[in-house]
Amino acid sequence: MGKIYNIYGTDSHSMTLSLLDAINALSLVPSGANIVLKPNLVVAGSPENGATTHAGVLSGCIEYFRENGINDIIIAEGSWVGAATMPAMKRAGYDEVCKRYNVKFTDLKHDKTRKVDSPIGPLEICSLALDAGFLVNLPVLKGHCQTKMTCALKNLKGCLPDKEKSRFHAIGLTRPIAALGSVLKPGLIIVDSICGDLNFEEGGNPVQTNRMFCGTDPVMIDAYGASLMGLDLFDVPYIQIAEKWGAGSTKFTPDDIISLNEPENAGKYPRPSGRVAHLARNVHEDSACSACYAALIRALYTESKGRGQEIYIGQGWRGKNIPEGALGIGRCCSGAKRNVKGCPPNAKSIAEMF
Repeated sequence: MGKIYNIYGTDSHSMTLSLLDAINALSLVPSGANIVLKPNLVVAGSPENGATTHAGVLSGCIEYFRENGINDIIIAEGSWVGAATMPAMKRAGYDEVCKRYNVKFTDLKHDKTRKVDSPIGPLEICSLALDAGFLVNLPVLKGHCQTKMTCALKNLKGCLPDKEKSRFHAIGLTRPIAALGSVLKPGLIIVDSICGDLNFEEGGNPVQTNRMFCGTDPVMIDAYGASLMGLDLFDVPYIQIAEKWGAGSTKFTPDDIISLNEPENAGKYPRPSGRVAHLARNVHEDSACSACYAALIRALYTESKGRGQEIYIGQGWRGKNIPEGALGIGRCCSGAKRNVKGCPPNAKSIAEMF
């Protein structure tokens, strides 16, 4: 059974170095392998906003591997559908990291892809991730408006081309996320849980938890992350499906969690507020992409007069009749007489239609 190493603090660079030393990361890297660092850059925002991986996690990884003789290091990521990766990379401070250490950043939206067999059929995955000698997954532990949480397994979705990301939503996120975890297996996961937003994937309501942790089993990492957020495994079903399909194990005991220091101001881990479910009580969602659905939830969060309306969203409504008076969100719901245009529309344009 694997171990999870846990550390408290706010300095992501030094915390990352400590975690890498504790898990003896160098011993995990195959001889001659290159390193591909895969952070979370879902949108253009400061990591302090609770959505993206802190730049110090990247600089800590680069310093550790460089000091141990590994110089072939690449940072690679692709933001969610509808968002550009490079503005997100700069907003998160990764451009400075790349300049300081002379490390290349690759936008996976423009990478070559190939199909890989999985438990649900072929998946189209970016070649750079598949060919990595040693893939290091650097997710943020945070909430998600559709899957309740996102961490190690779901962060791998950034290694897909946009059309495959959209297809994941069209066929339901749960099984595709689990299937991806069964065929794309990082050698190491370092979780940034310093200030993740526990409700929204794109951030905006950061919760200071002052914690990072690492391990080699993405399923165990996600099971542990769910437990920290007060979620049961049945709340995040892709975790157990991924276990069934050989991506890892959900089982861990208190003895498997090794703390490198004692918390000073961390206290009890906060819980998600449940606000998203309340906001979405009148939303008829069918296979919506994350960017579109998140924009709707954000609009409902900021504009109360939209909360009593019947709202339709998602690819499942494409070409279908939407009831008179209801609001359709985005291009997929263009059949509604009241329709917010865009693919995806932004929260402001949605709120203006309420």
